[in-house]
Amino acid sequence: MQTAYAAYSPAQLEDMSEAKLLTASATELAAWIREGRVTSRKVIDAHIAQVERVNPTINAVVRNRYDEARQEADAADAALRTGDANELPLLHGVPCTIKECFALEGMPQTSGLLSRVGKVSGTDASAVARLRAAGAIPLGVTNISELCMWMESANRVYGRTNNPYDPTRTVGGSSGGEGAIVAAGGSPFGLGSDVGGSIRMPAFFNGVFGHKPTGGVVPNTGQFPITENAGLRYLSTGPITRRAEDLMPLLRVLAGPDGMDTECRPAKLEDPDSVDISRLDVVSIEWNGLIPVGRELRAAQARTMKALSALGARVRTAQVKGLRRSLGLWSSMLADASSVTFRELLGNGTPFNARREILRWALGKSPHTLPAIGLAVLERFPESAPEYRRQMLQLGREVRNELVDLIGPSGVLLYPSYPTLAPKHGIPMIQPFYWVYTAVLNVMELPVTQVPLGLNGAGLPLGVQVVATHGNDHVTIAVAMALEQAFGGWVPPPCVAR
Repeated sequence: MQTAYAAYSPAQLEDMSEAKLLTASATELAAWIREGRVTSRKVIDAHIAQVERVNPTINAVVRNRYDEARQEADAADAALRTGDANELPLLHGVPCTIKECFALEGMPQTSGLLSRVGKVSGTDASAVARLRAAGAIPLGVTNISELCMWMESANRVYGRTNNPYDPTRTVGGSSGGEGAIVAAGGSPFGLGSDVGGSIRMPAFFNGVFGHKPTGGVVPNTGQFPITENAGLRYLSTGPITRRAEDLMPLLRVLAGPDGMDTECRPAKLEDPDSVDISRLDVVSIEWNGLIPVGRELRAAQARTMKALSALGARVRTAQVKGLRRSLGLWSSMLADASSVTFRELLGNGTPFNARREILRWALGKSPHTLPAIGLAVLERFPESAPEYRRQMLQLGREVRNELVDLIGPSGVLLYPSYPTLAPKHGIPMIQPFYWVYTAVLNVMELPVTQVPLGLNGAGLPLGVQVVATHGNDHVTIAVAMALEQAFGGWVPPPCVAR
């Protein structure tokens, strides 16, 4: 039996600096804990201290469970002293954070809705339960947009989250608190959800990794709000991480039916190490044909093609005309999949009149954010135009088939994450449909990994989406790992000691 601490002297147990702990992957932290090089309590305390340092500025963690986390870390260390290290779970003693829309026992689950204040979870969502069973220790829950349906993580319950690279800029949404705290060194990984880019936009704006799995691979049970029917395949639960090597281990922990999510199916998740980059076909789509992409991001995507070509991949550019209709595709396909409207959710069981609410907002009397009210108005368009919706549903099937054929069974697609770098707060209201670059891929049900590509001259994150065909999550993750080697991956912001 291999017990902890047997092979290491007290001096060796102290060789883990805080800076080292706050920049390590979850995989590394788990190995160091299991080997006895560091205690879980020290790892937990280091991350709690970092959250306490950065949170007054970025407002990412909106409720904490530090006392419980420390107790769980002490229990993890006790188990390691008396048990067999080889029999401990994968993430034994490793901290994490959880998006507030997931049920986490003892934590609020308001999803940023004032009428849900006081709602405390009595159990764990399926994904949360799987992370905890794998040994992970949640530090708390993180901020979101109101009802998880906007790209600014701001609401009337918790306020606004700020970007750790520049607090005047957005962190994205709706998993913006997760993206921000992972980037700021306060958590090695977080749990997010994504129905229109809610994992990938925060990962992009905050310079970290995020993975939206193939539709139906991870159960969504225990989220609020949640879609229905085919919409459960458009909504994806997945990880946000500071290191690419954590993506597949976390996905394996999260994946598989739970008996409650009716659209979740068994999935064979292959090994990213089995992917030979030199045999890949890489297709780059530089823009959707409607909303132009900024020069710095086009250049970063071109450098990505060059790096993969240098590894032997076959690269080319292409265009898919149907992507011009991304907004119509996403809104129509999502609306067709669910019988519960966003207006009903926003009203939390009471009638909701969007036009009246706009007037109340103008008078400063609305409990809702303007983006949420605006989305309630936008939602009515596909409903009132059945022929338009029918056309979009047909086009959606055609675009999905075209993308699958274009990418092929041994290929990936490079696609912009967003038309600009992380915008200043409020700017998304002026450019309200830029998020379609991520959203359209949800209704295509394709696996997508958001990959950081370093920082620009002003210190803001660059990045690109890597897309594969259904079930090829390991291929996008393999490419993410290769690009991390080529470009350095996550570059910690100044608030993370190095």
